[in-house]
Amino acid sequence: MNKLTAYFRESYTELVTKVSWPTWDELMNSAIVVATAALVMAAFVWVMDEASRLVLETFYKSF
Repeated sequence: MNKLTAYFRESYTELVTKVSWPTWDELMNSAIVVATAALVMAAFVWVMDEASRLVLETFYKSF
């Protein structure tokens, strides 16, 4: 039980003193970058999906 208590105490100390937490502005900037990247990737996948659909429809209509 002492090891478990020591583990939680050391974990808390490390989280409070050694971890560098981002500021609110840094967090918001990172969230915007992630959201923008996700939208760009989704648009790219959509374009590729539509292009492959068009190619396959054209191919199937030729037979």
